[in-house]
Amino acid sequence: MLGCDITEPRLRCVLPFKAVPAQMALLRKTTSKQLRQWGTPDVVEDAELLVTELASNVVKHVGEGEPATLILEWNEGRLRLEVHDTSPVSPSMNEADWDHECGRGLHLIAFVATDWGTAHTAVSKSVWCEIAPARKLPRPCADAGLPGVGSSEAWRRPGLLGSDPENRGRDSVSHEP
Repeated sequence: MLGCDITEPRLRCVLPFKAVPAQMALLRKTTSKQLRQWGTPDVVEDAELLVTELASNVVKHVGEGEPATLILEWNEGRLRLEVHDTSPVSPSMNEADWDHECGRGLHLIAFVATDWGTAHTAVSKSVWCEIAPARKLPRPCADAGLPGVGSSEAWRRPGLLGSDPENRGRDSVSHEP
């Protein structure tokens, strides 16, 4: 057709689920399998983490056993993850004290995702986030021979769960004698 732009096809997968803890592993496995089938393995790790957070929030804040739907959508080089549930209440980011067991999920989503938000319909809401494939390092950096450089760890955002495994939650400022 004249005047029409041809764009990358949109890939979409709709997964209804019951909001129970036992479903989390199945949602992660299905997400991983679908993304690999689409040829997007570089977003699998982040997608599994985000799917777990989004779906776990339904269990905790909407109610165990409630119906929900996970939608995976690959479009224009980005993966959009949406979880639809029956609650009209939007999630809110709260400050969590260091000793609280819960309260960091949305902070984690905001850190890992390139964007996130909520959308409301007449009968429900969705919480969504988007991720893009990680950037590859330029060739000179990958050949520098530095630990971690050129590996998948080099371009991940540091600091969320501690980039220094020996640090174990201490501050990241060096205190030399």
